[in-house]
Amino acid sequence: MHLSLTEHARCRYGDEYRPPVPRCSEDHDDRHFIEKLTFADAAEILTMLHTLCPNLVDGLLPVWVRNLAYRLVLLQRPGDPALMREAAHSLKLHGPDWDDIAADLEHRAAAREGA
Repeated sequence: MHLSLTEHARCRYGDEYRPPVPRCSEDHDDRHFIEKLTFADAAEILTMLHTLCPNLVDGLLPVWVRNLAYRLVLLQRPGDPALMREAAHSLKLHGPDWDDIAADLEHRAAAREGA
């Protein structure tokens, strides 16, 4: 069993910055990982993102996992402008499909700071 969300993600998807870890026999499908991610608190999710993708554009986490992780964190911390900008930057780096969402996040962050 994994001790943290980061450890589970590292086991499931790998870690660009550390030597490969032996894959455990438990929890080795996306469903188990997504269940853990869904119910993790914002701090644990951010630790995973910042550990496995420290420069936003790097890391081995699939883009759909990153997008879901940021969405879950923003739902838990809806008024955090720095987090909105970080999520927007990640969306911009991983494809034009989400540019409108990224622009909205940046606009909301600016509005929060101006309030």
